[in-house]
Amino acid sequence: MIKTEFRCNCPISTALDVVGDKWSIIIIKQMLIEGKKTFKDFIESDEAIATNILSSRLKMLEEFNIITKGKLPENKKTNIYTLTDKGLDLTPVIVELSLWSDKHMRDFHPELYSGDAIDVIRQDKTTYIKNTIGKYRAEHSKV
Repeated sequence: MIKTEFRCNCPISTALDVVGDKWSIIIIKQMLIEGKKTFKDFIESDEAIATNILSSRLKMLEEFNIITKGKLPENKKTNIYTLTDKGLDLTPVIVELSLWSDKHMRDFHPELYSGDAIDVIRQDKTTYIKNTIGKYRAEHSKV
């Protein structure tokens, strides 16, 4: 069990103590939006997370019940990671970070993603959040 010392009693600081490093929220985004679920999936991503950091973050996220670790029925060797309801509750945070970045960071990063997904989020973020969570649950209820 991870022994976590929280900085203070502030709800924002406490949340950031758990998901405030750049890798934790990226892992959650990759699971939710990109469908990543195995260690290999994460390692092969564009974000290029180091294996030791990935291992550490997956373990921490699991210990805080943001993700669960299991095995695929057809492959008992490979760990599969799945978001819990607690992890899925971070969907609005990920959506808001996307919108904020789209609005404020494009001048600094002109190659920033500007495809259909961000257009859908801009048009109706509430429906996007609901649909994203629903899709994730539907796809992972089979596992």
